[in-house]
Amino acid sequence: MKTMKPGLRKFVLTAHVTFAVGWLGAVAAFLALAIAGLTSQDAQLVRSAYLTMDTIARFVILPLSFAPLITGPILSLFTPWGLFRHYWILVKLLITILSTLILLVHLQPISVLAEAAVGTAMFGAELHSMQVQMVVASSAGLLALLVATALGVYKPRGETPWLA
Repeated sequence: MKTMKPGLRKFVLTAHVTFAVGWLGAVAAFLALAIAGLTSQDAQLVRSAYLTMDTIARFVILPLSFAPLITGPILSLFTPWGLFRHYWILVKLLITILSTLILLVHLQPISVLAEAAVGTAMFGAELHSMQVQMVVASSAGLLALLVATALGVYKPRGETPWLA
């Protein structure tokens, strides 16, 4: 197995942790805005929340969701942990992949809400289900990222039959 030099490993590890924690924080901010957009009676606040959510999703959360998909496997492949050797690494990778795919699916309703926020009419019943969906999806995303973080810290035992 090839290993990284310590300086490079620390650099990639720092990048990986930074991207993962940034993603977690951005999703927490997105959730706060989604809750504000769903519950506020202030039209200006609701509009601002959905416009900001669109910007955060596209320019912060989306890039941060792809970064761990690069740094995580690099760390795994070039350290003794291995990519397929431990269940916790596979679960983290699966959480990251699924969270990114779910985000990609939710970009469309986020855009719909942002476009509605630009309009002059108040949010009606037809958009309410999307507003609820944003709260539910970002809550689930936050929980998934917290689980992935805990797996990375606790590294539960259990090796797979594969050693790569």
